[in-house]
Amino acid sequence: MTKQAASLLILSSQAGSMTPEIETKLRKAFDGSLIVEFDPKMDLEKLVSPTATIIVAGGDGTIGWVVRKLADTKHPLGILSMGTFNNFAKSLHLPTTVDAAIRVIKTGKPRPITLGRLNGKIFLEAAAVGLFGETIAAGESAKDRAFGAFAEDLKHVAEARPFTYELAGDIRGSGTAMSLVFTNTTSIGSQMPVSDTTPEDPYLEFSVHAGATRRDIVKRVVARVVLSKHREKGLGQVFKFRKLVVTTKPKVRIYADNAQLGRTPATITAEVSALHVILTR
Repeated sequence: MTKQAASLLILSSQAGSMTPEIETKLRKAFDGSLIVEFDPKMDLEKLVSPTATIIVAGGDGTIGWVVRKLADTKHPLGILSMGTFNNFAKSLHLPTTVDAAIRVIKTGKPRPITLGRLNGKIFLEAAAVGLFGETIAAGESAKDRAFGAFAEDLKHVAEARPFTYELAGDIRGSGTAMSLVFTNTTSIGSQMPVSDTTPEDPYLEFSVHAGATRRDIVKRVVARVVLSKHREKGLGQVFKFRKLVVTTKPKVRIYADNAQLGRTPATITAEVSALHVILTR
């Protein structure tokens, strides 16, 4: 039987800011670790011991994949964010320069984080019901140059209509909206600020985006205008919660980060992960 590693470094050579020089630096900094190239088909638990430290150097997609895989484990996780936007890492106040990030992993302290779940599926940044999620998904498709998906997402944006909603759980209420947004990070998508919460908090934040028109919301997302709860007309109040159940009429598409997960009803929860992320002391 192959001996399981006590430390694992996952490298994504496709990450936006990864270079041969940075990869060489990372291999040297963690030369006592098992080092593997990121592969979404790999079985992490077969490579490492149950309490092994896992370090991931990659973009938003790679980091998200690793966090989701390890969410229910007790592994300490070190993050070297090398993506385009790095919303999750920045919300945890992790540095985005390589040398500083290495120092945090070597000297920091593992701490529990909060992850969101939408109908059981983990999200790191945000979940959305309605137009806001559809617009973020379209932006991701455009960024990835997935033009077929982009065309489909734009169709969803064009078809979006106001809907009525009811809330149960930690917040009870009802109303009409174009979007309902549930956030775990201070920014989402192309670094659009959306809340004050971070994954270090034991809750998520909820806001209602009414929007005067479809164009009103889309224009703000595409232009990366700050959706501050203190200034944005139509954004409404922001509430903290641990569990919400949302029903709508008609049924509306729901999104976790940039992935569509069917339609309402939706149960959204904030759960403290068994996984501990290595943060600055």
